[in-house]
Amino acid sequence: MKAILILSGGLDSSTLGYYLKANNYSELICLTFDYGQKHIKEINSAKIIAEKLNAEHRLIELSLLKPILKGSNSSLTNAAVAVPHGAYTKENMASTVVPNRNAMMLTLAWTIACVEEADVLAYGAHAGDHYIYPDTRPDFFTAINNALRLGTEDLNAKNLNLIAPFINKTKSEIVTIGANLNVPFALTWTCYEGGDIHCGLCGACHGRKDAFFQANIKDPTIYRN
Repeated sequence: MKAILILSGGLDSSTLGYYLKANNYSELICLTFDYGQKHIKEINSAKIIAEKLNAEHRLIELSLLKPILKGSNSSLTNAAVAVPHGAYTKENMASTVVPNRNAMMLTLAWTIACVEEADVLAYGAHAGDHYIYPDTRPDFFTAINNALRLGTEDLNAKNLNLIAPFINKTKSEIVTIGANLNVPFALTWTCYEGGDIHCGLCGACHGRKDAFFQANIKDPTIYRN
């Protein structure tokens, strides 16, 4: 079977890639989006993970959107807005929301899935993000899956669906799944800062640290702090 995967290079989407391979999606196309994010290093991690998966990797350059997103209030795309440090909470992480990010990516990825006659389009939404990012919640998932299918009726593969296998799982549960699948966690990227190694201070790094701690699995990540 063939799957299209939105692969950021992060822990969740990388684990999803290994999960798909383990569940008979032998043909995998990984899509990574450059939307002007500060943590551009994740793109290199995505390329490496795709190679490890023996999957095709495509970089989708959203150059037309970069000037627009730079003007948003998101700390991930606006250089004037600092990436928040501290706990991975709704209040602290509010500035990391990029307007309509997943909807944009999923729409483009769905078009590719139709052209490629894929069986599924997968993305790594998980329960730990529901209270921060609206485009990871089950109601959004259901609505956009229906909209995408209706928008390409008779054009997509008969059974093409959007899937999010981790949508009801915590990040620590994903770490456990990944460990069982031998995901090379050290090669994945989570940090929202633009450095060479994980800062260890931003909310994303805190969430990563907590996930390994709660899963009782050794965290191989090198942190600056």
